[in-house]
Amino acid sequence: MTDQAAPPADRTDTRLRRAVTGPLLFLFILGDVLGAGVYALAGRVAAEVGGAIWVPLLVALLLALLTAASYAELATKYPRAGGSAVYAERAFRQPLVAFLVGFCMLAAGVTSAAGLALAFAGDYLGVFLDVPTTPAALVFLSLVALLNARGIRESLRANLVMTLVEVSGLVLVVVLGALVLGRGDGDPGRTVEFAPGVVPASAVLGAALLAYYSFVGFETSANLAEEVRDVRRVYPRALFGALLTAGAVYVLVGLAASVVLPPEELAASTGPLLEVVRAADAGIPDWLFSAVALVAVANGALLTMIMASRMAYGMAEQRLLPAVLGRVLPNRRTPWVAIAVTTVVAMVLTLVGDLSKLANTVVLLLLFVFLSTNTAVLVLRRDRVDTGHFRAPTVLPVLGVASCLLLLWQQEALVWGLAALLLAGGVVLFAVTRLVGRRPSAAEGARRG
Repeated sequence: MTDQAAPPADRTDTRLRRAVTGPLLFLFILGDVLGAGVYALAGRVAAEVGGAIWVPLLVALLLALLTAASYAELATKYPRAGGSAVYAERAFRQPLVAFLVGFCMLAAGVTSAAGLALAFAGDYLGVFLDVPTTPAALVFLSLVALLNARGIRESLRANLVMTLVEVSGLVLVVVLGALVLGRGDGDPGRTVEFAPGVVPASAVLGAALLAYYSFVGFETSANLAEEVRDVRRVYPRALFGALLTAGAVYVLVGLAASVVLPPEELAASTGPLLEVVRAADAGIPDWLFSAVALVAVANGALLTMIMASRMAYGMAEQRLLPAVLGRVLPNRRTPWVAIAVTTVVAMVLTLVGDLSKLANTVVLLLLFVFLSTNTAVLVLRRDRVDTGHFRAPTVLPVLGVASCLLLLWQQEALVWGLAALLLAGGVVLFAVTRLVGRRPSAAEGARRG
């Protein structure tokens, strides 16, 4: 739905290079959503719900679409790097609130990248190299940072190749599921079975919280709005198209996995889709599918770090973070200081966390962001702009708020504690930034003297 007729091109001034086209944006979002989540979490979803893996995946898709509608409206109304922090600042007019929203995005981004680095350096990499996990994760993050700093166009071209690879891996799982079913070896009845002794509704909701991690990533695209050509026309199409495509692939993968293997075997593996490929016995070597999984993880980490660096840059432009984070490479026009700082933080997190704790923390932090964004849509309806933009039906952000509260209710106490520590660190950083910002420079002190 469009509030006014969109202009032929976005007229917003920017120091960043506007090089992101509609197809590139679609593939950026698709690649970010179709990341490591489904490759690693299908077994955990099976452990929660049983053979009906596709049900919580579908529920998670519907919940994600509610919040995506709010992002489509705000990203086309205010196409600026900084995303959710920009929306919170405009809606609530409180610097601390805007900072915390942006900091949650930053914390979620670097935490997710740290978890993906650990996943990259784990069992899948072990098929090729016998190296310690932590050093391999640090080298991996360094390479991601170099590609990020090289340029947005180069990063998205790499994303194009990696997205095609990771999608082909998921399509392979679906095809192998159909092959097994055609041979008469699979069990389609498992797709509608729930784990014994569980209440189906409760099991689906708990599994949907896990599955939600497989869909997060779409929100990162809002931080590229300043670099998208004709953002008000292109962004909603790319966002909804990518989410629906990812959802369809996930549901088919869930059906295929359940047909090929019983849920207890999927739950017992840290590489559940690799177990599906093995069980299909179609001559696919382990190294091939492991390589595909590594590409999927690498792509997710690259896109997440692009988001984190642009978020830091946007917050620096808003004076919510030190101005040094707004420095841009003269030729490449990429925020190099923000890239360096977010990479170092992600490296530190690889030293203190494991994948499951990091993933749950990411979801909790992002739910706070989504809660703010869905609320901001409603608050900012009174703020009229001269240019056309997407407008979501009012019921969608309202349901989006309700969905965030429901999922927050499902989180464990330990995850709440980890998130609280990160947010406390954010409050301290905000206070220090404000204090430094108010301190007069030497020249100002001389003038006052």
